[in-house]
Amino acid sequence: MPAATPQAAATGVKVGQPAPDFTLTDLDGKTVHLADYKGKTVVLEWFNPGCPFVQKAHREGALKDMAARVADKGVVWLAINSGAAGKQGHGKEANVKARDEFGMKHPILLDETGATGRAYGAERTPHMYVIDPKGIVVYAGAIDSTRGGEPEKDEKVTNHVDVALSELAEGKPISMAQTEAYGCSVKY
Repeated sequence: MPAATPQAAATGVKVGQPAPDFTLTDLDGKTVHLADYKGKTVVLEWFNPGCPFVQKAHREGALKDMAARVADKGVVWLAINSGAAGKQGHGKEANVKARDEFGMKHPILLDETGATGRAYGAERTPHMYVIDPKGIVVYAGAIDSTRGGEPEKDEKVTNHVDVALSELAEGKPISMAQTEAYGCSVKY
């Protein structure tokens, strides 16, 4: 796996601000509008099926079955691919293949213009955002603390999204509301 390059988003939404609204189409042609989920907790995962970090996370890492597990608690999970035409991981066919291979049951939304990714400041895949039921971004950053997708021997790994979701459900402030995302660059 290539070395991680952590980088904070220089532009885009900040933690504590309203989540930028969007309307995108999923792989089945269904229109998904973020505003339709007002009153629910939403997780956004920037996705690229060609990215080794995304592949590892979905096959055996922090993202394996996580969306299904939190869906049982009423959390909406949306993967967004902001890859442009001709770039790694772009296109419906590559994303359908990955959805099937990874066993993903949640929508993968195509943002081919990159407008939604830029509105959020998504820099990496995976780059994660948690939106509270009021529509406020309460977490932005890495899926976990591995800083590269693969834990070192005896490393205690913290799943930042899991922690944020648990604290949000308990009505607590998010203890680590922002981290540096690691992974592949978003292929705008």
